[in-house]
Amino acid sequence: MTALWHGFADMGAVEHDGAFVVARGEGAYIWDAAGARYFDATAGLWFANIGHGRAEVADAVADQLRTLAHYSGFGDVTEPVTAELARRLAAVAPVPDSKVFFTAGGSDSVDSAAKLARRYWREVGRPDKTVLVGRTRAYHGMHVGGTSLTGLPANREGYGELMTDTRSVAWDDAEALGALVADLGAQRVAAFFCEPVLGAGGVYPPPPGYLSRVRDLCREHEILFVADEVITGFGRIGGDWFASARYDLAPDMLIAAKGLTSGYVPLGALIVAPHVAAPFFAGGVWWRHGYTYGGHAGAAAAALATMAITEREDLPGAALRLEATLRTRLAPLAEHPRVAEVRSGVGALAAIQLADPADALPLVKVLRAHGVSTRAIGSGALQISPPLITTDDQIDELAAGFTAALG
Repeated sequence: MTALWHGFADMGAVEHDGAFVVARGEGAYIWDAAGARYFDATAGLWFANIGHGRAEVADAVADQLRTLAHYSGFGDVTEPVTAELARRLAAVAPVPDSKVFFTAGGSDSVDSAAKLARRYWREVGRPDKTVLVGRTRAYHGMHVGGTSLTGLPANREGYGELMTDTRSVAWDDAEALGALVADLGAQRVAAFFCEPVLGAGGVYPPPPGYLSRVRDLCREHEILFVADEVITGFGRIGGDWFASARYDLAPDMLIAAKGLTSGYVPLGALIVAPHVAAPFFAGGVWWRHGYTYGGHAGAAAAALATMAITEREDLPGAALRLEATLRTRLAPLAEHPRVAEVRSGVGALAAIQLADPADALPLVKVLRAHGVSTRAIGSGALQISPPLITTDDQIDELAAGFTAALG
């Protein structure tokens, strides 16, 4: 009997079959408790961009914890390392002069964006703009705001209405957003939440022209464009720090986590364009919102070390290489009768869509027998989001594991 309740799990099955215990990691590999090695096809949970076991990050965190583990970020209080991280993030943000609000993770950042969107419109004299819009197949974390905005119905079932004034539109149809705005009235729509590449919903790259069209619609109707870059940020999409730069989105808010620290310590951020932050920086206005561990000093040290590695090793450039390698090496799998589609072509992200969705969970375990650790996502797809330090030879190893597992 286990005392640990796993997230997103059939705990009866875990009790019956036992857990997959990951004991250590190094580079692009993990090892189980028995010493067997696996290629980490998911980079943990989309986050281990710089790979596992980087002593540079561990040392930076240890040094900070010995100096000051954490204090507070409320009121006028800050810590030097947290202030430096905010400066560093503002310097690479897709919108110049952005402000950085720290959280403890991606779900925190989504809920912060939801609250700030509504509060912003109130501060500028338009309190009727309260409707928040998401997309089908989208995942925005599991707090109240993210659960309400999700485009994955199973993640919303059984909770009732958690947040009012939320809507969802088709993930691949820009005109569906335009139709919703026309129906509700632009005076009611506060923000549009958009993953540049849909992640947990199955890894769906944006259709050609889609992102620029929805961005234009948001500008036209004065709707805040919120880029959820929890997965796509910090080099994973290739070519730049954020997908927003690759697609020229200039978001009003950008949600970040995961690759910010490469998972070494929990941390999230909400990067806010200057025009949205302005009412709260003018004086006399409080945003009564924050988290005890937002901008945690130890986590900030991990993030600075991670960003240094990302820049020094040009991991956004490495993601572009992986984009091409994944497309080439995974393409033959599309011919297998058990595979419906291979989705790739945008950064270090891909998915193997199975013809029979019921095959996904069993194949996860079969893949472990062939030295690959992955997970089921969306509706019967297998996730591929390797660490950005992965070599082309390791992608060959990954593809060989999938070929063997498919049989």
